[in-house]
Amino acid sequence: MLLSEAIERFNDYLYSIDRSPLTAERYVRDMTFMRKFFEEKANGPVFVEDITEDDLEDLLRYLKEKGFAPNSRSRYFYTLRSFYKFASKKDIVIKDIAANMETIKLPKKERNYLTEEEVDRVVAEVHNPIIKTIVIFLYNTGLRISECRNLKLDDVDFEKKVIRVIEGKNKKDRIVPINNQLYSLLKDYLDNVRDAPESDYFFATSRSGKKSISYPHICLSLSTAAEKSGIKKQVSCHVLRHSFASTLVKKKVGLVEIQKLLGHSNLAVTSIYTHTNLEALTEAVNTLNS
Repeated sequence: MLLSEAIERFNDYLYSIDRSPLTAERYVRDMTFMRKFFEEKANGPVFVEDITEDDLEDLLRYLKEKGFAPNSRSRYFYTLRSFYKFASKKDIVIKDIAANMETIKLPKKERNYLTEEEVDRVVAEVHNPIIKTIVIFLYNTGLRISECRNLKLDDVDFEKKVIRVIEGKNKKDRIVPINNQLYSLLKDYLDNVRDAPESDYFFATSRSGKKSISYPHICLSLSTAAEKSGIKKQVSCHVLRHSFASTLVKKKVGLVEIQKLLGHSNLAVTSIYTHTNLEALTEAVNTLNS
């Protein structure tokens, strides 16, 4: 079977098992990139059964030589794993040649996050009222930007003061409480800011019609505000999620509670937010003198 045809079947398979559209799109995009690599190497269309373990290793070597970051190379590696697991299951290939490949070693580093003071500085530089509300919302809930954009009006229960995240990552639902500050902000947003009568999405504008507010618009506004505030860190919507979790850890909230709020299936994933900084380390060693 041609690799291009196998990738189309892979896409259909991802849809049939209810993988999120973003995940399916990423897998297919990665496989399309890799198809072009194999076709260029073979100087023509490639059949799946003709690809060897050496070809896969050549691909990963090519990614490294071209300066792809370890995280990017790791993503391509796991895309290959998923594709060949599917191809083996559907008898497209006789052997899963990706199963025994060595994983990409990733450098261990702490997640980038903002302090409470830095978040305030960023918010102060956001002048669009809807984007300002979204930035504060992300920091106070820890929602992923996709979950925020997919939020419907009915998902925000002001009576019970909770947000219902419907089919978040891995199709899981969860409940996130609304704190008092955010409650007042969201009420004001609905009463005085939101102007999207045709949309069911919570964060929408008259320009977006029935759709949610655009992702690039949010990201550009956030990064511009961070730059104007003088913060040197790379600031994204996901950094606000990290900042939410890191602030809760600093305030001695338990990891189990943070895990539930973030929607992590594994507590080990949540534990990456137990940052240690110089201030905390200094305080720790000074206890010896007390």
